[in-house]
Formats: sequence, C-alpha cells, structure tokens
Amino acid sequence: MGNQAGSLKKHLETAEKTGALNFTDKGLEKFPPDLVKVVGNLRNLDLSSNKIGSLPHNIGAFKMLKNLTLSKNKLTSIPEDLGKLSKLENLNLSFNLIKSVPSSFQQLKHLKEISLSHNQLTGFPLSLLNLKQLAIVDLSYNRLTSVPGEVGQLEATELVLNCNQISSLASDISKCPRLKTLRLEENCLALDSIPTSLLAESGVSLLALEGNLFDVKKLDDAAGFDKYMERYTAVKRKLD
Repeated sequence: MGNQAGSLKKHLETAEKTGALNFTDKGLEKFPPDLVKVVGNLRNLDLSSNKIGSLPHNIGAFKMLKNLTLSKNKLTSIPEDLGKLSKLENLNLSFNLIKSVPSSFQQLKHLKEISLSHNQLTGFPLSLLNLKQLAIVDLSYNRLTSVPGEVGQLEATELVLNCNQISSLASDISKCPRLKTLRLEENCLALDSIPTSLLAESGVSLLALEGNLFDVKKLDDAAGFDKYMERYTAVKRKLD
C-alpha cells in the first residue's frame, strides 16, 4: 500500500504539470481522495483496470475533465454529481456492474463518446437524448430488451447495441436526426421487428443485424430495403 501511495504521489506531481493522470491496474479499491489536489487542472483521468466500487459524491468538482476512463472496475452505480462535468467529451464506463444512468447526464452538453458496454443496464439510458455533440454511444453487452420511442431524440451518429436481448425496436428510431450507423448484432429481433421506416426513411447507411432470429438475406425482400441500399451504396462509393 505504501508503494501505491508513493507511486500516486509521483503521478500527482506529473498531473499538476500536464493535466493528465494515468493510474491503471494498481489494485485501487477506492477512488483516490488525494486527486483533489489536482482538481483545478486535471483534464484527462484514467483509472481503468482497478477494483473501484464507487465514485465520490462530489465527483463533479473535477470541472476541467475532458476524458474520464473508469473501465474494468467494480462500479455498481454512477453518482448524479457526474453530470456537473460540463467539459466532459469522452466517458468510458465499460466492464463494470452499472444498472442505470443518472438523469444528470442530460447536462453533459459537450459529450462526444460514451461507452457503457459490458454492464447490467436493463433500460435504454434516456438521459443521453438531446446531447447535440454526441457521436458514439456504445451499449453493447448489456441486458436491454427493447429500444423505446424516445430514442428518436438521440443525436448520436453511431449507436452500438450488439449482444443484448432486444426483441422490439421502436419505429421512431428512424427519426434520429444524425444516426448513420446502427449495430444490432446478436439480439432477439425477428424480421417483422425491423421497422419499415428504418429502412425506407431514416438516415442510417450501415445497419448491422447478423445473429438475430432471422436470416439477414431475407431483409433483401423487406419493404424499404432498396432505399436503405441506396444510402449504403452512396456512402461506400464515397469511401472508395
């Protein structure tokens, strides 16, 4: 433990100068209270691959944070105070035991990427809706069973829902204003669960559906598939 404290002290000295602290795989069982010493200028914090079970209730004090990585810990919940990290752009909470996302996430106006993969979410996190800067939302490997109508307000360009238990998909997903990539592999969707509007009217140009309850080749005959293929081909042509 003494070595850990000494090592952290050195890291804190560096963080004071650089604004970045990387303290991964150190066996930490709690969020280091000494981090408060660099609260004013810490922009990047990586505490992944530890054993942290909870975050301090005043985590929102780290106002300068832009990148926060807490993957591969033992977090079961997220304090509401995290919503006060108004400059946060990238948040990685993958490989934890999180069951829900606080409503305060609606305040993360600069959030661009969030990973909540490999957790225990059972409901779609509605607090991620209407965040204008959001690009990538990864909710793969959770326990989601449906995608609700409110999802039409999601501003992300890529939504990853692979490896859940999703059997119903609200047609309003086709209203997502910026959604281009939708990954729904390894779920419980039947062919008639795929909304026609998603194929015919949405902006989605990459739809991944392998590993569901139907042969993806049957999608070729679905209403609106030709419109989807037009978008897919146009994007592919640009990339080529």
